Amino acid sequence: MRKVYGVKKLIAYLTSVDYPLTEEDIHNLVLKKDIPHLSPINKMLVFDLDHIDWWIGQQRLKP
Repeated sequence: MRKVYGVKKLIAYLTSVDYPLTEEDIHNLVLKKDIPHLSPINKMLVFDLDHIDWWIGQQRLKP
């Protein structure tokens, strides 16, 4: 399982796969629970990159 810890590392990954989002965009998606993430410890965000890749694919299918 590939994981990144924190929003800044997720931003770097998203940019590398040509799906750039801002920090504000990601925080809004997390608040709405619209992006796959874990929060095992207070305010710590963990993103499973396999789930993120699936999520990106779903977002690209939307009109």
